[in-house]
Formats: sequence, structure tokens, C-alpha cells
Amino acid sequence: MSPILSEQVAMLMRKVASEIILPRFRKLADHQIAEKAPGDIVTIVDRESEAVLAEGLTRLFPDARVVGEEGAADDPELLDTLGDGVVWLIDPLDGTKNFSEGVSPFAVMIALLDGGEVQAGWIYDPVQSRTCYAARGRGAYVNGDRIVTQTSLRSLPSAAIGVYFMEEEQRRDIEMRADGKLQIATIPRCAGEQYPRIALGTNDISLFARTMPYDHAAGALFLEEAGGKTAWPDGRAYRPTDRAPNLLSAVTPDMWDKAAEILFG
Repeated sequence: MSPILSEQVAMLMRKVASEIILPRFRKLADHQIAEKAPGDIVTIVDRESEAVLAEGLTRLFPDARVVGEEGAADDPELLDTLGDGVVWLIDPLDGTKNFSEGVSPFAVMIALLDGGEVQAGWIYDPVQSRTCYAARGRGAYVNGDRIVTQTSLRSLPSAAIGVYFMEEEQRRDIEMRADGKLQIATIPRCAGEQYPRIALGTNDISLFARTMPYDHAAGALFLEEAGGKTAWPDGRAYRPTDRAPNLLSAVTPDMWDKAAEILFG
């Protein structure tokens, strides 16, 4: 991943945020919000952002295909092709529910995949003007500064556990296992915020029951390159082509092992 291409992608994300996303923040009309599935919101901003990002990314790297969240919602089989060749994977507005309610955080996320492996990832928070970027084997950066993970230093590890998409029995089991061993933190309802929270020391652990690839590809690489770990509960490394439930992340590999033992051991 060349520095020039990396900055061009970041510039495209900032342009979409300034021209499409922020002008409609807290200004959406009811007819500009719809429900794709129960509890799954889409807005006119999601669709317009994806269209502009797809066009811009195609210009930057014509040999790569584009798979976006909204395109995949219309044609779910697109997600089965993520392991084929070079792919731009787009989440045009992560945290859509927050955005539709007029609150932050929300983010734009892009990952570049080759053969199903994430090679680079970008997360842009328009409200904080924060760009998180990582390239495989080259580290993780926030607004151009290289970062390494740091723990929250709490007496118990801070764990952001997303239980919304869990079955009731699993939810009760997870809560029972965590009791007295983990400090349960409020989730931001935005993966594009949750991964930076782990890397920057706000939380030590996160667990996502729902694991759509556009929600996690960029963040998982960012956390890994900063020194953390994202994997399935059995220890298999995360790949966006694998859509099993329950994706576990932690600030360090040792913390990941501890969390896996507590929550799933």
C-alpha cells in the first residue's frame, strides 16, 4: 500500500463526510430513513455515501472490485465473493442508528482485501476528524501518528459486550461468566468507534455477536497492527470471508486469552 494511495483514500473519506454526511447530521427527514430488517436502519446518507465512495475508489484502483454494505444488502451473494481477487470493502456509514437519532459516534470504514485477507484499513470519524489507518505489516496510525495498544489500567478489564444480537440464553451465560471478572462497559453501537477504543485504552475487550465483514475488516487490522488481537472464540484468526458469530477482540494477545477463557472457556 503506497503512502500516496493511502492518503487519497483518506481524502476521499473526508470529502464524503464533509459533503454528504455532516450536512445531514441531525437534519434527516422521516422519509430519508428506512428499515432494511428489524433493527437494521438505512438512510439516504448511507446510499449516497456508498455511491460516491465506490466511484472514487474505482478511479483510484480500477483493478479492484467494490463491495459495499448497501450493495450487499441488495445482493447478499456479493459477500461470498470477498475471497476472489482484490476488493474494496465499504461501510459507508457505520453507526447508522446513532446517526439517524442525531447522536455520535458514527464512522466511514474502508478495507482493501486481496484473496480474502485484509491488506489495509481506514476508519474515519467525521465528528472527531479522526483518521485511523493500518497497513498489514506496517503498523497502525491515528491522524498520521503511529500508535501501540495500551490497557485501560482498571482493576478489572473493561469489556464492551454487544448483546443485542445474542439469543437470550447466550446473553445470560455471557453476563454470568463476566460477573466479577470483567467490568462491563457501555457499547458505542459503532464498530468504527469500538476498535479505536480498544487500541487507545478506553476498553480492553470487545465481543460482537454480529460479524458482518464490512463492520470489522478495517478495525480488526487496525487493532492487530497496533498490538491487539481479534479472533474467533476457538482462536482462529479473523478473516472477513468467515462469518461465524461472536468475534472477540482485546488490547493484547494475553488479554485476548484471558477474555476467551472467561467468556467461552
